[in-house]
Amino acid sequence: MARACFTLSGGKDSNYALYRGVRGGLEPACLLTLKPRRPDSWMFQVPAVELARLQARAMGLEGVHHVRSVSGEREREVEELASILEEIHSTHPFDVLVVGGLASEYQRRRFQRVAEELGAKLYAPAWGWDPAEYMRALVGEGFRFILVSATTMGLDCRHVGRVVDRDLVEDIIRRASRYGFHPALEGGEGETLVLWQPLYTRGSLRVRGRLARLGEFECRLEIVEAALAEPGDGGVELLEREPRQPGQEGV
Repeated sequence: MARACFTLSGGKDSNYALYRGVRGGLEPACLLTLKPRRPDSWMFQVPAVELARLQARAMGLEGVHHVRSVSGEREREVEELASILEEIHSTHPFDVLVVGGLASEYQRRRFQRVAEELGAKLYAPAWGWDPAEYMRALVGEGFRFILVSATTMGLDCRHVGRVVDRDLVEDIIRRASRYGFHPALEGGEGETLVLWQPLYTRGSLRVRGRLARLGEFECRLEIVEAALAEPGDGGVELLEREPRQPGQEGV
C-alpha cells in the first residue's frame, strides 16, 4: 500500500481528495494543514483553516496531523511548503502527495514541482472534473459542508453559513453561469468548511458563529465556537439573524 501525505485545509476540495485517496487504497502517512499569515494566499485557504484539527480527530488521524504556518506571500509560500514537506518526509516517508483542486494550473504546477523534488507522485483526484458535476457529486456522496466566506458578485450572506444541499448547489451553479464565477468556487470566490464526510467515523463538526458583511461583495462566517459532536449531530448555529455591517461590534 502506497503511503501518502494529504493536504487538509478544512474545505471541500482537500477533504474530497483525502476521501478519494483513502478509499482508493492510500495509507495516510501525514495530514498537513498550512496556515497563511496573509489573507490573500495564492496557494492555501485562510478562513476556518484552524478547524482542520477537529476534522483530523473525526477521522482518528490526529496522530499524523501536522499544522504549519506559512507567509502567504506569492512564491515564498511555495518554498516554505517544500521545506515543510521535506522535514515531514524525513520522519514520515510518503510516496504520494495528495491535493484538492479542479482547475488551477498555478497551484497544480507548484504542487507537482514540490512532489517531484521529494521523489513523490502528485495525486489530485478532482483535477479536470466538470465543476457543476463535481459539486453535485460532493452532495451525492454525503459530504456536509458550508460556505464560510463569499467574495464575489452573485453570492452573498444568504449563502454563507448554510449547509450545502442539492437545492443550494443548483442555485450556486445557476448564479455562476449568470455572474461568471467558477461553479466550484475554484478561484477563491467562496471558501468552505466540511462538517462531515464518510471518513469522519468518530464525529462531526458543530459550529456557532455570526455573519459579517465585510464589503459590497464580501461576507464571512465568524466562528466563535467549534467542537466535535457525535456523528450525525454536527451542524451550524447562527447567533444573529442579520449579518453585522463593517465596524459594527458583536454582542
